[in-house]
Amino acid sequence: MKNDIEKIFKDLDGSFDVHETPLGHQSRFLAKLDNNRKAPVKKINWWKPLSIAASLTLLVTLGFNFFTSKDQVSGELASVSPEMEKTQSFFITTINKEVLKLKSFENAETKVLIDDALLQINTLEKEYQGLKKDLIESGNDKRVIYAMITNFQKRVDLLEQVITTIEEIETLKELKNETII
Repeated sequence: MKNDIEKIFKDLDGSFDVHETPLGHQSRFLAKLDNNRKAPVKKINWWKPLSIAASLTLLVTLGFNFFTSKDQVSGELASVSPEMEKTQSFFITTINKEVLKLKSFENAETKVLIDDALLQINTLEKEYQGLKKDLIESGNDKRVIYAMITNFQKRVDLLEQVITTIEEIETLKELKNETII
């Protein structure tokens, strides 16, 4: 092994750099090193910002298309025709008025009756949401439109019936109190 190392050194003899470094080499090297520290060259990688911008553009475009297409096929009765829009508007206005009227009668004695009526209204509203999906899937089938109108009518009838019942209860209480006096 010793012979191998000596042979390697003999083969490399004369190829070693044995000269002294020129005068001032170290100071020039340190000056260059300082210059590189002061003004580092930043290589800007444009791929990341461009890919983020492209992704955002794609998401905005897809989101815009999703929401605009959803508005066009809403499944509402109003989307069928202008007459159906008027019908839906009438029923919604009537239902909202009746609900407000019903809530105005709320007291300790009528609370259970009113809560039950509102629960039934919510059940009918859930059925209506299902009918909206059916309307989209069926392509404005007349049977689905009729079912939607019937749903509105059931809600109005229910509210009117409960209001009439509460008014009758109030009237009976007044008559009972008048006979006692």
